[in-house]
Amino acid sequence: MTMIAQQVTELLAKMTLREKVGQLTQCGNSIYNDDYKIGWELLRQGRIGSLLGIGEVEQANELQRVAVEETRLGIPLLLGFDVIHGYRTTFPVPWAEACSWEPELARATAAASTREAAANGVNWIYAPMIDVSRDPRWGRGVEGAGEDPYLVGRFAEARVKGIQGETLSDGWHAAACAKHFVAYGAAIGGKDYNSVDLAPQTVHDVYLPPFRAAIDAGAASVMTAFHDLNGEPCTGSHYWITETLRERMGFAGVVISDAGSTDQLKVHGYTADDRDTAKTALLAGLDVEMCFGIFTYQEHLEALVREGAVPVDTLDAAVRRVLTLKYELGLFEHPYRDVKMAAAALGGDGSRKLAREAARRSVVLLKNQDVLPLKKTQRMAVIGPLADDREEMLGTWSGVGRAEEAVSPWDALKTRANASHAKGCQAVEPSPALFAEAVQLAQNSEVAVVFVGEPRSMNGEGKSRTSNTLPGVQLELLEKLKATGTPLVVVVIGGRPLVLTRVAELADALLFSGALGVEAGQAYADVILGEYNSSAKLVNTFPTVVGQAPLYYNHNNTGKPPVEEFFWTSKYLDAPIKPLFPFGYGLSYSRFTYANLALSQTAATGTEVIEVRVDVTNTSAVDGEEIVQLYITDPVASLVRPVKELKGFAKVFLRAGEMKTVTLKLPLQSTGFHNRKLEYVVEKGKLLISVGTNSADTISQALMIV
Repeated sequence: MTMIAQQVTELLAKMTLREKVGQLTQCGNSIYNDDYKIGWELLRQGRIGSLLGIGEVEQANELQRVAVEETRLGIPLLLGFDVIHGYRTTFPVPWAEACSWEPELARATAAASTREAAANGVNWIYAPMIDVSRDPRWGRGVEGAGEDPYLVGRFAEARVKGIQGETLSDGWHAAACAKHFVAYGAAIGGKDYNSVDLAPQTVHDVYLPPFRAAIDAGAASVMTAFHDLNGEPCTGSHYWITETLRERMGFAGVVISDAGSTDQLKVHGYTADDRDTAKTALLAGLDVEMCFGIFTYQEHLEALVREGAVPVDTLDAAVRRVLTLKYELGLFEHPYRDVKMAAAALGGDGSRKLAREAARRSVVLLKNQDVLPLKKTQRMAVIGPLADDREEMLGTWSGVGRAEEAVSPWDALKTRANASHAKGCQAVEPSPALFAEAVQLAQNSEVAVVFVGEPRSMNGEGKSRTSNTLPGVQLELLEKLKATGTPLVVVVIGGRPLVLTRVAELADALLFSGALGVEAGQAYADVILGEYNSSAKLVNTFPTVVGQAPLYYNHNNTGKPPVEEFFWTSKYLDAPIKPLFPFGYGLSYSRFTYANLALSQTAATGTEVIEVRVDVTNTSAVDGEEIVQLYITDPVASLVRPVKELKGFAKVFLRAGEMKTVTLKLPLQSTGFHNRKLEYVVEKGKLLISVGTNSADTISQALMIV
């Protein structure tokens, strides 16, 4: 038995039944409301084990003091916070940052965010969000890493390691919480909190792999999702929490509900009342109830155990997991944070430098008709509703970030270029006067740089949209600016794959990103002025029209694949077959070609690792980076397989005119899938290996698995 295990056993033996239940109860930040004075008394009685949303070091220390010095056993608190893409220093939203295709960058920003949060008392971070998101209507895709399970898994692993570091107890790291278990991104109709109905194989092949990656990286906790999956609410499902997450996937850490999702079990019609809810959730394997107003564990678990309806061993196992995490975090030895150190950790130069680097690596160049990069001396009109709005740069879930500390595009360009500003129009309300101002400025300029997109109020939890288009009158603004004849550089900021068909037609150059954080303006200026050569690539497929959604590259093949010139195939009458921009797409100021794809062997067993080599040449006069992408296709299998699946990638720097042979390793064990019995299998037969600059533009070679 380890030292921590022994300490937990000894502490558990001293606890009353009520104190045990308290360790499984998390209270929302309403404990600081005037009408929730009872919360402080519950805390002193040892009936609250963790709190949510405590974002100030003075509050954190006050709460820990009460828990440690005024309760019978002196057990410190877990203090949770949603540090999604920054605490005080706001980095790019996760979806934007994923477009860098640099997991190590995400690890660095997660570590920097956690350092600020941990110094201020936060020891439990509700991130990373690792839901695969294939439907642009769903607002929470902005918190994740896109539509591909392999790529989402790589970022899940990186962010867990960034949050947790090498050791949890060093005071600068925190417990990560992978969320939302499971398949939350597949909500029917893209509506947040909606039901999910999926084939079990799809759950295991698409939505569980990122959680496997997070668990393998050592994630300390997992959060259950709000929705029901195939009829079972995830927060109360023994199959998903115990049989799948714990037994099949081997997860031994803490499982916590999402906010109020235990109470929602009875709203689903899955439990009869709060008592039934408490029993169902704990027996399902849920450890901690995140409470907002209704405390089913606190009100009913004690009686349920005394009556024998819930085994005491089940309760003890859950409490043991919570106490183990508290010991691993070093909270018993160091429950408090130094106030001066907490202040010093916020928003330092190092964090700002990292924020700028992450932001510029997250800007995707989608079109460039020899307009970019701009010269600083060009007369530049800076226009649009998002051109001079610092708060919008922060994006959704911005922690304790401050808008006044952010740099807007106008802030950067007015000091770095020959730029003049016109606001243009608001995102929703038309303004003829502002239109006229924008048009006049564009007419008097050599180029117009227009910042449009979604306001951050349209992204995140509860922010589903039926139409993934530019809101308000922004398209009308672009039409009017196009009519001036002045070249248009359009920068779109959004939290989902938007329909940009008409925007792309109007723009002479088109850039896209999610909200980039406090250094957004400098990052856009870096790319627009050519001080950074964009290398980012899309992590979602962008549709041509709204009705194509959901649209994703790794869909299953059909018996009648779409063909433009043949009517009786799988397609729409009124939309193109292809997306506007495929998964993995992104341009650069450099140009790259691929040739001489070769495999280290053309036949191998399913347990071998093969090397895939390809020559990549920078055929331009500009140094640049290229993201080389590796895909597989299984043309004949016992179940219908996706038309293409990402299995590897590498970013390579090439000087102008340089050629490099890029080698990617492909473990053939990773090419399998779950069969009808949910057994993971790598089947014999032909496998097509493809490498290229995006999911649609590749070269291929065949491999036989023998």
